[in-house]
Amino acid sequence: MSIKNLQDFREKLSQLPLLNSSSEQTAVERNAQLTKPAGSLGTLEDLAIWAAAWQGQHPASFNSPQIVIFAGNHGVCGQGISAFPPEVTVQMVANFEHGGAAINQLAKAFGARFSVHPLQLDTPTADFTTAPALSEDELLTALNVGWNSVREDADFLVVGEMGIGNTTVAAALCSALFGGKGKDWAGPGTGVTEEGISKKAEVIDQGLDLHREILNDPIEILRCLGGRELAAMAGAVLAARYQSIPVILDGFVTCAAAAVLAKANPTALDHCVAGHVSAEPGHVHLLQKLKKKPLLDLGMRLGEGSGAALALGILKGAIATHSGMATFAEAGVSDKD
Repeated sequence: MSIKNLQDFREKLSQLPLLNSSSEQTAVERNAQLTKPAGSLGTLEDLAIWAAAWQGQHPASFNSPQIVIFAGNHGVCGQGISAFPPEVTVQMVANFEHGGAAINQLAKAFGARFSVHPLQLDTPTADFTTAPALSEDELLTALNVGWNSVREDADFLVVGEMGIGNTTVAAALCSALFGGKGKDWAGPGTGVTEEGISKKAEVIDQGLDLHREILNDPIEILRCLGGRELAAMAGAVLAARYQSIPVILDGFVTCAAAAVLAKANPTALDHCVAGHVSAEPGHVHLLQKLKKKPLLDLGMRLGEGSGAALALGILKGAIATHSGMATFAEAGVSDKD
């Protein structure tokens, strides 16, 4: 199955599969019987129940996590909004493919299958200050790259990105989706100066002004202000929902892509948790808008899915404790009166 057209994408977003309430209830009941004081494992308890509910099985499994990275280039980089040239995107994709990046090491550490999908890196999107970033066909193609990248046998999905200039794109999306000016969402990204942040904010405001007539439509916002890798992440997150695969969201850019789905349907990210909060200032604000509490806060701002990949360890621990601990009856331990 794929996304046939943008109307089909809208319909899929409006008719989302729900969690498995039977698996959820079974997990809740088992959690209450485990040899521990109620609530003593904190968020781990919630995660084990959440995973069972969205995988549609109890206990939840952690046997085949998947990490998928999408890479794209952006015409708005011609405005001088990044500390690095677009060629770095191509170079980093090669690094991913040869196993030399941080995300490769994290994938190995947690037994995750890893893949990277470059999206027409030699054809950047249009500069969103002068034209829509993507045509309808280009958006649909990118959505389907994401949709088709999700493995049917994955039990958790991490989506990540690589794309010089994409923190500016993410900030533009957030400004369009949630309101505010460029200065409210722009941050240092790969390390631009205060002057550079001001330039990013100015560029974002130009894009918002040009596309002001579509700012009430999240899908058109993604098309006009987004990018191929962000669209692919949105497609992958939606595909995971249809395949009963819980998702761990990464940093600012990933969450901005996912926010498009949430604005189209407020329940669209119920199968997702925030793996971490990045050092990009806009990410804190965005997670508040999405009502997602991050699992980790380590000052990371690398992208690549790295923060979410690290959070796989927390999910693995949550499932291990929930599944492997004895109940009070099994252990012969007296429960509370």
